[in-house]
Amino acid sequence: MRDLAEFTIPFKGLKLGKHQFEYELDNAFFEYFEYEEFNKADVKIDLLFEKKTTMMELTFRATGTVNVNCDLTNEPYDQPIDSQLFLVIKFGDEFNNEDEDLLILPHGEYEVNIQQYIYELVVLSVPQKRIHPGVEDGTLKSEVLDKLEELSLKNQKKKNEDDIDPRWDKLKNLLNE
Repeated sequence: MRDLAEFTIPFKGLKLGKHQFEYELDNAFFEYFEYEEFNKADVKIDLLFEKKTTMMELTFRATGTVNVNCDLTNEPYDQPIDSQLFLVIKFGDEFNNEDEDLLILPHGEYEVNIQQYIYELVVLSVPQKRIHPGVEDGTLKSEVLDKLEELSLKNQKKKNEDDIDPRWDKLKNLLNE
């Protein structure tokens, strides 16, 4: 997979100190990673890039919304995104990205690509179980919810109590006598 050019930061030309970068993400960004869970994405990434003499510190902040389908009703809704990631970049003998908070670049590198970190930040900030806010507060009206309610255990118990065979009642009377 080739790197997206707009997410490559050439840090050799940057002065020591803090630098601000902003990125706007939409569906095209996630399609690049072949991620199709989002119906629509509108996420803003604010990156604070602090270059020091021996290392660099990156603070990512993702805000916005992604439109996803509810796991219960399959109804689309906007899931708010608000998350942060802190990354330290140091220099070493060879490339190493095994630690999620530390990236080691080989000596002589002059740029870093941050697209994978941004992708993981956004995708991992969406809850594993996606529930439409209308389901939680009871305002969503859906055929799927009606069917789930109809088939719920509470309704099954009520039906079972109502459907008791009258012959069992006669047997219960024998025990009481």
